[in-house]
Amino acid sequence: MEISKAFGIVLRKPRKLAGLSQEELALQCDLDRTYIGLLERAQRQPSITTIFIISEVLKIKPHELIKEVEKLHGI
Repeated sequence: MEISKAFGIVLRKPRKLAGLSQEELALQCDLDRTYIGLLERAQRQPSITTIFIISEVLKIKPHELIKEVEKLHGI
């Protein structure tokens, strides 16, 4: 599976578990309101800084997000 697609799938799960809409997560991360949707649809790839910001808001460690992406990507 493509890395950006895997990241989008991985991102969606903790966002929904946190009860946040894409727009709410983006606002809490101080990102453009459409950016989370673009990430989840694999139309954008996050920077390492963005991964850390999103992880902090979702209260998960950045390496946990990356580990899940690795699993889906097949690494």
